[in-house]
Amino acid sequence: MAFTQEQIDCFRKWGYAVVPDLFTSREVRAMRGELDRFKRDGLLRNVATDGDGQTHSQTQINLQICPITPKSAFYRALHFHPKVIALVEQLIGSPFVFYLDQIFLKPGKQGIGTDWHQDNAYFKVSDPAKGVGMWVALHDANIANGTLHIVPGSHREKYTHDRDPNSDHHIHCTVPEERAIPIELPAGGAVFFNFGIAHSTHANTTDRERAGLALHFLNTDHIPENARGTRRYTHLTGPLATGGKREYGLCVANTWFDEVDRVLV
Repeated sequence: MAFTQEQIDCFRKWGYAVVPDLFTSREVRAMRGELDRFKRDGLLRNVATDGDGQTHSQTQINLQICPITPKSAFYRALHFHPKVIALVEQLIGSPFVFYLDQIFLKPGKQGIGTDWHQDNAYFKVSDPAKGVGMWVALHDANIANGTLHIVPGSHREKYTHDRDPNSDHHIHCTVPEERAIPIELPAGGAVFFNFGIAHSTHANTTDRERAGLALHFLNTDHIPENARGTRRYTHLTGPLATGGKREYGLCVANTWFDEVDRVLV
């Protein structure tokens, strides 16, 4: 799989590119199957608070698992998916590393959004264009169930962030919402965005749950100096890439489709 020139141009100019059919329906079923395991095993936690940043809400729900990799061989294999490798390399070049993964699950009616922010306010990469987030709809994502919203072109702007009082650990910012657009996607669709893009999700007003998976990748040469050696990166391309052997003690590359089969048994 490769981006079209139109998609690449959109990413360069506006900071994002949409792939509505990145994953097959079978892959999506497996992703949801592993998410169901997370729910059964109590691995998702509600990060929503009652407006004080501390008291966890009993009425508003924003379920998160972050990071996923230590808890899931299935999602760990996804980083090495040939489609993912090819698309990320087109956008940020090579070599690059896997940086972070997480899932947010918004239950029907009670699910609240994750407020406006720029990922680079967390990551502090010198050139946010060298990092890319990949947000995957695990269920059909639309305006009614609070899909991802972005501010096109905001990767060229820097907003002041402070603590989000409706979360126990997130930060947020104020953006020109009149410029914001929703990204509606079928399950398995994805949007790739520059680390500097301002984005948010909204409340789920439907009766059914909706989940989004977010993976982050960074060009190896742009890992912040103060972060080198302080966290675990997975080298996906370049001379340090070993298919996961260096990081996990076993080969993870080329195991994605076996993992899909395993989860769906």
